[in-house]
Amino acid sequence: MEHFDLCVIGGGPAGYAAAMRAIDLGRRTLLIERDRIGGTGIYNGALASKTLWEVAHRVSSTNALMHTRGREPFRLSWEEVGKAVNEAIFERKYLYACHMQMLANNKAGTMLFKHERGTGRFLSKDVVHIERPGFTTRIRADHFIIATGSRPRTVPDIPVDEQHIFTSDGIFAIDELPRSIVIIGAGVIGCEFATIFSNLGDTRVHLIDRADRILPFEDPDVSELVARNLERNGVIIHRSAKLEHIAVEDGAVRYDLSYTDGRVETVRVEKALLSVGRTPNIEGLGLEHTGILRDATTGLIQVSDTRTSVPNIHVVGDATATNMLVNLGEMEGRHAVERIWQGKTEELSYDNVSTIMFLDPEVAGVGLNEQECRKRGLSYRMARIDYSCIARAIAMRRTKGFFKVLVSNDAEMRVLGMRAVGEHASSAIEAVALMMRLGTPIRELAELVHPHPSITEGVQECARMLLGRSIFKPGVFEDRMQCYTWTPAVQTAVAAA
Repeated sequence: MEHFDLCVIGGGPAGYAAAMRAIDLGRRTLLIERDRIGGTGIYNGALASKTLWEVAHRVSSTNALMHTRGREPFRLSWEEVGKAVNEAIFERKYLYACHMQMLANNKAGTMLFKHERGTGRFLSKDVVHIERPGFTTRIRADHFIIATGSRPRTVPDIPVDEQHIFTSDGIFAIDELPRSIVIIGAGVIGCEFATIFSNLGDTRVHLIDRADRILPFEDPDVSELVARNLERNGVIIHRSAKLEHIAVEDGAVRYDLSYTDGRVETVRVEKALLSVGRTPNIEGLGLEHTGILRDATTGLIQVSDTRTSVPNIHVVGDATATNMLVNLGEMEGRHAVERIWQGKTEELSYDNVSTIMFLDPEVAGVGLNEQECRKRGLSYRMARIDYSCIARAIAMRRTKGFFKVLVSNDAEMRVLGMRAVGEHASSAIEAVALMMRLGTPIRELAELVHPHPSITEGVQECARMLLGRSIFKPGVFEDRMQCYTWTPAVQTAVAAA
């Protein structure tokens, strides 16, 4: 029986990162993947959906210009859109394939790394059975990392068939752009697909939201701006709506809604997309043979900082059922390996993780937002500037959006969080994320010399507002700039006139 220092089950972003970190540390590593290296992160998740978003965003931008010139709108067929997605997938897949081939051809790599295609199943806490058509084997390892990813969550009363009613994985297999679609779930994935289909211009989009506003985890000014732009683009948002029934009838999808005010509504569309989160792939792993503790209600693996109740088995990425993001999965994979062989004891922190939502406009964030601060009873100061005050945004003719920076309500004015809504949002967030990690006070940002014109000048102007030295004064441009202090007892404006 072949023996390894580490066996990683699952070759998606988290598992691959863990395997490569183990190689860095000179550990003999086996990576088991039943399907395709890269997993959801490449094929029907982050890369594929963001390529879709980029294509749709360019179509929308082009049509905004065409409209001002009185010209007919530009359209792409789904075949043309799919070609761009497939090209992006191929490029990323090729990187993985080349990397693994070069490792296999490298003498040191051959000794340290092995890839086995198949399904891994525990026979004990240190033995795994690997199986694929026509092949079985068993291996022993000192340590294991479970990185088996996730799949779209389904709902018992919604008959997903991946022909009329799709999951967020299955939607990539459609033959052509539907004339109409209903999206069930107004979270990040649902709103991203609503943005994509509406920007492509050929699909009437309906979005069902049980809450009174989409993206309820964000501040109202963020979610309301995104909602206004979706509706301006033709999206019908069913707010405070409960899905009573959905079925395929005569080749179309019919759904019935009820509202909190007593109204009922029946709508027919061509297709439906179920987007209500994801669930980890942990079935069939033979966990019962390992002694791993699982939640009695959900069956999920009990995880503490990647560790399970069995010391030599860790869980990372989507398989943890929390923080289902590629960058966090990769971070967890590396962290687990460093815990095992470098004696790392400091637990992972998710406090200052930068995130991005590919909407219209895009939304990036780090740290706390206002509603989180208020929920904690945490006093803060806030500065917000509209994109219409930023020279680069004006030059790009993309003035939808704003920057919002929160700092502690004390002399140090430490950054608590930031939201960027608009063009280049993800790029603008990183400097503030680094400041939060290093504990840098806001005055340092105010004194930096930024390139001009650049979007990040808006972040700097927020810092200047908080220090009372902004170029444009919030007291003059109250509709475009805000600056105030919030405390649990009272909210007081502090903007300079």
